[in-house]
Amino acid sequence: MKSRIKELAKKYAPEFISIRQHLHAHPELSYVEFETSKFIQAKLKEFGIEYEIKATTGIVGVIKGKNPSKKIIALRADMDALPIQEENVIDYKSKNDGVMHACGHDVHTTCLLGAAKILNELKNEWEGTVKLIFQPGEEKNPGGASYMIKEGVLENPKPSAIFAMHVHPGLPTGKLSFRSGKVMASADEIYITINGKGGHAASPHLCIDPILIASHLIISLQQIISRNANPLNPTVFSITSIHAGATTNIIPNQVKLMGTFRAMDEEWRKKAHELITKNATELVQSMGGEIELKIDVGYPTVYNNEALNTQAISAAAEFMGSENIQETEIRMGAEDFGYYAQLIPGCFYRVGVMNKEKGFVAGVHTSKFDVDEDAIETGIGMMAWFGSSINS
Repeated sequence: MKSRIKELAKKYAPEFISIRQHLHAHPELSYVEFETSKFIQAKLKEFGIEYEIKATTGIVGVIKGKNPSKKIIALRADMDALPIQEENVIDYKSKNDGVMHACGHDVHTTCLLGAAKILNELKNEWEGTVKLIFQPGEEKNPGGASYMIKEGVLENPKPSAIFAMHVHPGLPTGKLSFRSGKVMASADEIYITINGKGGHAASPHLCIDPILIASHLIISLQQIISRNANPLNPTVFSITSIHAGATTNIIPNQVKLMGTFRAMDEEWRKKAHELITKNATELVQSMGGEIELKIDVGYPTVYNNEALNTQAISAAAEFMGSENIQETEIRMGAEDFGYYAQLIPGCFYRVGVMNKEKGFVAGVHTSKFDVDEDAIETGIGMMAWFGSSINS
């Protein structure tokens, strides 16, 4: 089975590199991936794979091998792009102004399509059922995974395990990386409005200065993290936007702040929300201002099931060679794959796409991001091998 998957991944690689370039040239933002969805549906029809629509643009395909009820494995790919203007000079550069596949979701979708074609072609040679999850909206709260789950993507039949890949621009092509337990952080968006009393900057005693209040608040909120979080438990609080005032001699009525809070522990995350709310409210009010605070709760932590991850590493080493398997570092970035992994055993792994000699070194979420397309063959083969070989 392994040799057949490798053979077909190599054979079909040029076809799927072309598919990846088509997807890269036609990116769509979160929750409006209508043309992308149509393209995926057309390919599944071409391959002879049954599917249904979930969450407007999401797609769930099913491939049944021998003894379909023996095991059910889910393979997931995200398909939305980012609001970035691409600066690469390439034939397949984004045709949609201000929209770019800068996080590799075009690669993820391509690799799942490739794995689907191989698994369907070899369905008489492996046991169980594979669910193919093409998911919208990974880049935007509340996360397309949450909508897919609400519409029953993990039911009828319920998978015993779920896998997802992500491109890694810091890992050379031909390498994979894994990590057991905590892998990525939760991510919550913080929105704060401080209302004071504006007036002439030369008469601050007649005002309630929201800029001064905001300055105290930003420092105070940082101290919540440094003085309350366990230093052995990664966590981040960042104010990333301050909007107030328009000129030098007027104290404004209002200041707006935005930021992010990230954590690796769900219990601390909940406690931190309470501390942020209490601290911010009391401080602003003590200085005579009024506050509007919203914590937009986002994705949960990504937690890789230890037993499944051990199986996955073993399977990957068998397929790729142990010398090509590395350990993934903990990241404070977020991924809505965490929703799936809270409900069933999950494995979120990374596929190397870096090639310094070819110039593929830019990071994700940048206008210069691109991948070494030799990684497509690796990504297709690995997903197909997980779908057919894991016995969870």
